[in-house]
Amino acid sequence: MFYETKDHHGLPHDPFKSCVMPRPIGWLTTVSAAGVVNLAPFSFFNGVASGPPVVVVGINGRQPHGPKDTLANCRATGEFVANMATWDLRDAMNLTSASLPAEIDEMALVGLTPAPSKLVKPPRVKESPINLECRVLQLVDLPCDDPESKNITVFGHVVGIHIDDSVLTSGLVDVAKIRPIARLGYMDYTVIDEVFEMRRPSVEQALAARKSAAE
Repeated sequence: MFYETKDHHGLPHDPFKSCVMPRPIGWLTTVSAAGVVNLAPFSFFNGVASGPPVVVVGINGRQPHGPKDTLANCRATGEFVANMATWDLRDAMNLTSASLPAEIDEMALVGLTPAPSKLVKPPRVKESPINLECRVLQLVDLPCDDPESKNITVFGHVVGIHIDDSVLTSGLVDVAKIRPIARLGYMDYTVIDEVFEMRRPSVEQALAARKSAAE
């Protein structure tokens, strides 16, 4: 099938999110101007640069009381922490996706432990094996089909990284130990249990492979 995205796809549910996946989950901790901790997951999340390290999170939609708390807090304080969501934390992550009032601390609500950050005010999720302390670099307004809503991308400069020593093997982050979860389409998720390695080929190896395939 083919459809133009300006038209209806004719399927029971929008397939777009199933065409770009799996997507890392940005489980973001922020603090409001009043000092209330907020914790919420976002599946439009990824790393986009490494020198300096930069992550991006897409925040769309709104809550009954207005803009999403994460966006409001990023605007107000300019800081957030991205906590890695894992298989063991999947239920807590899912609970924090509820559209709760701004005065509720989701971390306390689901029984997670706040751990102090080194360089930013928002706390880390202690139970998460990897935490990225971030300062907001830029907020970018994107087009939005819903006049009542917004599509905002938040770029964050990663100024500090916490890695639990238990997930390091020979000095490398051991993904199989972490078992991070990722978002698929619809209400589906996946977990990384298996990792395989492929070395990047040299130009000579790539050209030789092409020649061999042509023969």
